[in-house]
Amino acid sequence: MDSNTSAWVTEVTTTKRKGETAPGTFNEKDLIPNLVILISGLVGLAGNSVVLWLLGFRMRRNAFSIYILNLAAADLLFLCCHIIDSLLVVVRYFHPHVFFLPCYKTVMMFPYITGLSVLSAISTERCLSFLCPIWYRFRRPKHTSVTVCVLLWATSLLMCILNKSYCGLLDVNEKTAECLAANFSTATCLGVLVLILSGSSLAMLVGFLWGGGRQMRLTRLYVTILLTVLVFLLCGLPLGVYWFVLIWIHDDFSDTLQYGLYLASVVLSSVNSCANPLIYFFVGTFRQQPGRQTLKLLLQRALQDSPEEDGCGSRVPQGTLEMSVSREEQ
Repeated sequence: MDSNTSAWVTEVTTTKRKGETAPGTFNEKDLIPNLVILISGLVGLAGNSVVLWLLGFRMRRNAFSIYILNLAAADLLFLCCHIIDSLLVVVRYFHPHVFFLPCYKTVMMFPYITGLSVLSAISTERCLSFLCPIWYRFRRPKHTSVTVCVLLWATSLLMCILNKSYCGLLDVNEKTAECLAANFSTATCLGVLVLILSGSSLAMLVGFLWGGGRQMRLTRLYVTILLTVLVFLLCGLPLGVYWFVLIWIHDDFSDTLQYGLYLASVVLSSVNSCANPLIYFFVGTFRQQPGRQTLKLLLQRALQDSPEEDGCGSRVPQGTLEMSVSREEQ
């Protein structure tokens, strides 16, 4: 896990200076994953910064845009940790005597858990809007989204503090019984979140396909949520599995296969956080006529919760959405 990663970096740096090429050592091939992380991380920083700026200062927020705002903030912090960690690894490869505190993976746990929690909340609330439409429309507390996001950030921070208080804040090599118990508790919480995320997303998908008389209307918001969940399950989840499940297995980086799985999970997690803004803008541009498209309007479309076709199958005019954007600006 993280504690062994720090020891491994020191070990392989020493091995490099001796000119050895044992399996799992840091060589030229290891530069490629870190460069991919740096490139995808910079793209993700730009994309998530645009989302934060638009949702925070340029658009009127609603229940789901608040969740997207917090998800973008978690992805931004997560990518910052990724970029710093990979940049220092690359620098240390060329300059072995560079010293840095190996605590970025500890900090990285915080936005990772927060992002998963917020995504689970988004999927669950969207599912509740279908299962309990009357309650959701008339009885849902007004500030639910803000309250839930604050609680999720606080809970994630508390989980990371408790976990690292037993396992070592600076990723030192500690695998005591208390550390294993803390990791088991964290893994259990993440497992519950993944089950909630998968179950609510599956319920939405069933509502689309076999909902009968209560079948969901396909909107861009549903497409955005389902694509974001799918990308996380494919790209973001492997890192969580590695962090909190494979700790029960001997994590020896001298094993080439296990080391390759670790690098793959790290790169995929970076791609996941980078992909979310691309999903928003892709959904916003899908099936739109070529023309002047502002980023604000694209994001507005991606979070649109009304179907684009009326009963006759005709499209809602683009000017309708533009007028709604203009009203929100006033």
